[in-house]
Amino acid sequence: MEETEIYATVGGDQPFFDLVEAFYARVEADPPLRALYPENLTAGKRRLAWFLIQRFGGPEYFNERRGAPRLRMRHFEFAITPAMRNAWVTNMLAAIDSVPAFVPYKNILQPYFEDAATFLINREEPSEGQIRLETT
Repeated sequence: MEETEIYATVGGDQPFFDLVEAFYARVEADPPLRALYPENLTAGKRRLAWFLIQRFGGPEYFNERRGAPRLRMRHFEFAITPAMRNAWVTNMLAAIDSVPAFVPYKNILQPYFEDAATFLINREEPSEGQIRLETT
């Protein structure tokens, strides 16, 4: 199966919104990862769902509303370290496991999410005694 066939096989938009809700529930329970996100998660949830719908073969909601994804540019302001990448991937994979529509496609989704998250790493882990610079 191709990645772009997932949208049709899971039944449209709703499973993606369910996946995003399951993911963000885990983000809220992961304090270091949660610190990367704004206080109000509503807009981020919607944008992630739109992006995933588009990425996996659905309507181009993200492009229509936000323009080209440009993932590295859009995420550069956030300190994405290897540890944050790992936390993000762990939480996303757990979210996939919790949404039955996606479980059969985990072998397709997992490499995508792992690779995309690795691509977004933009900071090193601070070493002991090093002052961590925060971006605003």
